[in-house]
Amino acid sequence: MSDEPQLPRRVSSTEAERPTVTVVTGMSGAGKSTALHALEDLSFYCVDNLPTPLILATLEVCAKGGLSRVGFGVDVRIRSFLHDLGRVLDAVPKESAYALRVLFLDASDETLLRRYSETRRPHPLSTVEPHEGGAIAVLDGIGIERERLSPLRARAWRVIDTSTLSVHDLRRTVVAALGPRGSETLRMTTRFVSFGFKYGAPVEADLVFDVRFLENPYFVPALRELAGTDASVAAYVLDNPETKELLERVLSLLRFTLPRYEREGKAYLTVAVGCTGGRHRSVAIAERLAAVLSAEGEPSHVFHRDVARVSTRGSHADLLGGGARGKGET
Repeated sequence: MSDEPQLPRRVSSTEAERPTVTVVTGMSGAGKSTALHALEDLSFYCVDNLPTPLILATLEVCAKGGLSRVGFGVDVRIRSFLHDLGRVLDAVPKESAYALRVLFLDASDETLLRRYSETRRPHPLSTVEPHEGGAIAVLDGIGIERERLSPLRARAWRVIDTSTLSVHDLRRTVVAALGPRGSETLRMTTRFVSFGFKYGAPVEADLVFDVRFLENPYFVPALRELAGTDASVAAYVLDNPETKELLERVLSLLRFTLPRYEREGKAYLTVAVGCTGGRHRSVAIAERLAAVLSAEGEPSHVFHRDVARVSTRGSHADLLGGGARGKGET
């Protein structure tokens, strides 16, 4: 494997505005699937291991459908079609509206052997008969594959050596290189969900905060029928000294954890805030958390799952003792 240094080139603003096809190729086990998933997160339409004679026709259809960012995954699994790949790639900028980039993923033989050992998956060439260019041993397969892919590596727009990269490192590298206008990162979105414990916690939640210990607007007749999005209900909840301390502590935790979740490659994070019925306290607090973080530059959205539910007396939660502060409590 060549040891020449690879410059950390990024997509220029001009390139980012042009219809572009990115071919992701490289050694099996070097992270092609991870790279394609990163492209999908960047709104690329991706196809893996399409036979090379279909590439130009696919690009024509994509252009008619308004798809300006297309990604193809290519490796030795396309077998005999690999021989025609160079000719097809040469034709892409000539016969289509797309600019072409080839992203090649590589890794040391030792790293690839270790990854195959850890996953216990066979090398793609192990399913091909030896007389047809296949290999029984993984190391033999790596050698044959490296030879067959050398023309693609030579024409690569960028080569990424993943020997020392985790899947999160690789995703960040691909996003930094191919993101819109060469952006450094693809920002994680935080989604705040208010809910009622009497209806069950959201199964998609990454973090759950229980605010049932706060004073409940339900027991104020003038506020009972209103929701936490109403200014009077929000003021009742948020002006409580215990609520202020809670918000301070939760925001401190989120300011610490959100950048670290993002660093690990999460595309979105769901923060659930629950009260008994999901109509008053959780709604007001979810709104405030989302507003504060949005003002600080964190992409945030809020969704009130149970705010429109109509509370009834004698609910299942009440029969089980869930309505300890009164039937119909929210």
